[in-house]
Amino acid sequence: MEAKKKIRYLVSLMMILIMVGLAEWTGEKEILFPEMTALIVGLLIIDKRVWNVSRWQIILLMSLGAVAGICIVRYSPLYYVINLCLAFAFAGACLLMSRATLIPLISACVLPVLLHTESVIYPIAVFSMSTMVVAVQIIMERCRIRSRIPENSSVKPGKRELFRWFSLLCFVGLISMFAVSTDYPYMILPPLMVTFAEMVNSKAGFRNRPTQVFLFLTTAATLGTVFQIIGYRHLHLPATVIALCIAASLFFIFEWTGKYFAPAGALAFIPMLLPEEGLAWLPLQASIGAALFITIAMVVFQKCYQWSRAQIIFCATPTLLREYMNRRKRKQQS
Repeated sequence: MEAKKKIRYLVSLMMILIMVGLAEWTGEKEILFPEMTALIVGLLIIDKRVWNVSRWQIILLMSLGAVAGICIVRYSPLYYVINLCLAFAFAGACLLMSRATLIPLISACVLPVLLHTESVIYPIAVFSMSTMVVAVQIIMERCRIRSRIPENSSVKPGKRELFRWFSLLCFVGLISMFAVSTDYPYMILPPLMVTFAEMVNSKAGFRNRPTQVFLFLTTAATLGTVFQIIGYRHLHLPATVIALCIAASLFFIFEWTGKYFAPAGALAFIPMLLPEEGLAWLPLQASIGAALFITIAMVVFQKCYQWSRAQIIFCATPTLLREYMNRRKRKQQS
């Protein structure tokens, strides 16, 4: 691994530990913002533009989403599922009006509704953490630790984009109703909604690798849950040690596979916010939710049933397995 990349990983670990350490020291869990990990992966570790958004928009949109989520929890008398849909709709409207693709905004808006968070500490933490990540990205670029990101190009949304987001909202509402009615709340964790929107709206290569995305999400949910249950409940380790183990494991997986997926980073830290009761079921429920969201994205929006058989097999095969098979093939031919 090159020296510059090692620095990016070390700085990222330090920022995560600062966030978790502050939350542990003050006793305010609202400071622990899982989507900060996704921002760190997208803005610091990945050496290219991940989201089509300017720096000031990152801070503004994430902060607005956090404030909107708190306001929905405080003042909306509507049913829980409707409030979740309101939060999702607000995030989608902000992205359409700003012409940005900062999909993690969904998590910033939905998370307080999911966890019934009312404290003003949450939006303050989101603003502070977003500002810190943006500032560190600027410093890294000026110190040539990471490449400079080119200017973003915005495209005016049309009727197709409006209909797409409305369709996303309908499916999120249906899955949320199913999750609440079956008492499987972890099926609709915010990073899963972010994954759904990313796979529908993004043009990145991961949208054609559904199996790999599913494995990333399942692994992240399992890692976060196992470290939280064993480290916190049984070994009584500090939250910073648990966070270090989770982040280091994730970064190792990213580097080992050569692929990065920002929502997985956020999903891995969700267990640190949740109560102990029923936490052991999180990996299973998150896996079911991920499978549902990914399947809908592939079938309804990408219409994978129209693909050729070879393309379906290629997309369904994880990258590491595909590379292993290619190596075996080359050895047999030589």
